[in-house]
Amino acid sequence: MAAEVENKKQNWLDNTRAYLGDIRSEMRRVTWPSRKQVESTTFIVILSVFAFAAYFKIVDWVIQETVVRAQAALLK
Repeated sequence: MAAEVENKKQNWLDNTRAYLGDIRSEMRRVTWPSRKQVESTTFIVILSVFAFAAYFKIVDWVIQETVVRAQAALLK
């Protein structure tokens, strides 16, 4: 039983080493974006967030006004 536990520990250690080696190998193959690419895509993401926020604000306002007017009409 003690040998079984020791074998599991060794397998876990070997599997962890192999996994970390695979990660290192994959990270060497990654093509990293340039600073200019990161800045431009970040700008696009921020711009998109503000555009969607404005869109949802308008949609929310329209729905709110519709509900308020419908409620006022029903309560008359």
